[in-house]
Amino acid sequence: MVKENIKQLLEDIRKHIPLVHNITNYVTVNDCANAVLAVGASPIMADDILEAADITSISQSLVINIGTLNQRTVESMLASGRKANELGIPVVFDPVGAGASGFRNETVKRILSNVKIAILRGNLSEMSYIAGLQANTRGVDSAEEDRKHDGSSVAKRVAEIYDCVAAVTGAVDVVSDGTRVTRISNGHKMLSKVTGTGCMTTALTGSYAGAAYINGSKDYYSAAIGGIMTMGIAGEMAYETAGHMGTGSFHVNIIDAISIFSNEIIDERAELNEE
Repeated sequence: MVKENIKQLLEDIRKHIPLVHNITNYVTVNDCANAVLAVGASPIMADDILEAADITSISQSLVINIGTLNQRTVESMLASGRKANELGIPVVFDPVGAGASGFRNETVKRILSNVKIAILRGNLSEMSYIAGLQANTRGVDSAEEDRKHDGSSVAKRVAEIYDCVAAVTGAVDVVSDGTRVTRISNGHKMLSKVTGTGCMTTALTGSYAGAAYINGSKDYYSAAIGGIMTMGIAGEMAYETAGHMGTGSFHVNIIDAISIFSNEIIDERAELNEE
């Protein structure tokens, strides 16, 4: 059933071209914009406090990514998040590096306290920290020590605490709305060797969430699975085409794969396990 919902959302992305407002990481902003364009949505990257909330008001989803955190953009994130909540626009939050520094932790707390999140996506260490568990975040990467936490339990706990869809991404991705759980087994280990694949995944999730907002389903559970699955399958396809050429060619081919993504590819390659 989830697969069919994702296929409908993909069709709606291509049909309605949702505007996805990204307040994101300057290391990966170009990759995120290209991923959103490749899947069929429209990106806008506006992070100044003088316009951020206004841009959110004309968008169909808001993506907040704290990868390259600074005081200036925190206020823009909060203002945009409040505007999105006011208008019922879905907010996708990527708490990059949660648990790594006092400033980062305080920002995560402020966002989660002041903004209603539709989809919260992070790695196991980030999401374990948000779940209130002992975590060992190492920059933007999940720590080996945190593998003692079960991804499914962490996702369900975060979903219940924040009344959202929670996604824990890793070798096997887990998405939960607090009741349902879906595991996604698509992907390739080479994705971890290219900067920005996590950020692109969040931006893709924002694209699917925008389609769910436009079509009125507000099916952010399927949107989260769709965004994560799209990046996983794109990684597989990129490796098959260009993995032997190295990480640079692999990187470019991820965008190529997203741009030709289709319902037929979903039928052929999606590895979803609904629990």
